[in-house]
Amino acid sequence: MNIKVLRNAAMATALAGFISLGAAAQSSTGSDQSSTSSASAGESGSSQISASDKTFIKKAAEGGLAEVELGKLAAEKGSSEDVKKFGQRMVDDHSKANDQLKQVASSKGVDVPTDLNTKDKATKERLSKLSGEKFDQAYMSDMVRDHQQDVAEFRKESKMAKDPEVKSFASQTLPTLEDHLKEARSIAPKTGATQQSSNQGSSTSAQK
Repeated sequence: MNIKVLRNAAMATALAGFISLGAAAQSSTGSDQSSTSSASAGESGSSQISASDKTFIKKAAEGGLAEVELGKLAAEKGSSEDVKKFGQRMVDDHSKANDQLKQVASSKGVDVPTDLNTKDKATKERLSKLSGEKFDQAYMSDMVRDHQQDVAEFRKESKMAKDPEVKSFASQTLPTLEDHLKEARSIAPKTGATQQSSNQGSSTSAQK
């Protein structure tokens, strides 16, 4: 009789142990799943961005690349000292802005272009075939036209952007673009370049 009681007690103890282990394992699994879900939510949150903000980032990146490349061309081929200096400023200012934009894009999971688009390649090719006053005129005409639209786009994004980092980038870059436009408008008449807006010529990408 004592043996049977002891056996039953042992079985009860073992069963309780299995139940306890099962509960602990279930709790651990639930905790792991919760942690995984939290991590996934964090990653998803960092990369969530509206379609309009994503479009702005990509256009700004395209424009920034074009400004640097065309600026190098102006610094090399410009016949006017003003045009040469303006071209070098485009290289310096937009290289800095491009680096800042890359950081924002990376934090949002947005891939940005690393090469000129088709339209900007055509613009570079067209300008590279010009020289002297003709180059100065064509380049400064493009700069005035592009900056007119780009200032408008950055001003809009600085007010309407949904993502705070994108909004901050647009707000911080806008004054520089406005200064570029002011300087371009000052130099253009000296070269005989037109200051009227046009749909022709170089790309109207965001960051110019």
